[in-house]
Formats: sequence, C-alpha cells, structure tokens
Amino acid sequence: MHVLDDLSGALVRSLCELMVPGSGRVWPEVYIDALLARMPQEERDATLAAFLALAPVSESVEALASCAATPDFAVVRAFACDAFYSDFLARGAPGPSAYAEIDFTLPLAARLKKDWSYLGVTG
Repeated sequence: MHVLDDLSGALVRSLCELMVPGSGRVWPEVYIDALLARMPQEERDATLAAFLALAPVSESVEALASCAATPDFAVVRAFACDAFYSDFLARGAPGPSAYAEIDFTLPLAARLKKDWSYLGVTG
C-alpha cells in the first residue's frame, strides 16, 4: 500500500462492500490505494476526506443510506464501482472477480492476462 494504512484500508474495503456487495473479496482498497498514489495531492486529499466523512456511517447499509444524497457518497460510490467492475482482483484476494462471477468472458478477452502494472499493482 502506498497511501492507505491498515485502518484506512479497512474503512475503504468496508465502504466498498456496503456500496457494491461482494466487492470486498477482490480487496478494492488495493486498487483504490494505487489510484490515490497517482493523484495530485489536492485530489487525493479530497478523495480521502470523502471516505473519512462516511466513516461514522460505515457500520451498515441503513446508516450509509442516510448519506446517499451527499457528494462524499457519490465520490466513494464511484471508486467502489470502479474497483470492482474494472475486474480487478488483488494478488492474494479470495475472489472471484466481477467478470468471473457473472461469467462475462469474451473469446478474445479470455486469452488476455490482465496487467495492472500501470497502477503499480503486480499479480
């Protein structure tokens, strides 16, 4: 991890799981951490602030729903969706990835090995 520590990584995973059920199994915090590490400082700080703003309501879907109309919710939801639906699967994560779960395989794409190295993530 480059930006997130254990506590903030756990928060990111928890919020992603609440917003996109099942996404926690791909370890979305690894993907989001890699994105954060490549952002300009101002954008990184704003994104981290959005996650932290939702920390008090991260214990349940019902609590989180109280913030559904906020800009912080929109930011976190965008990252949660991108982390899961990009078909990311962190090395060591139990998976399956989103595409594997729904059996979304295209003949040509099935032959490709996904390369996340541009994010600084190996595996």
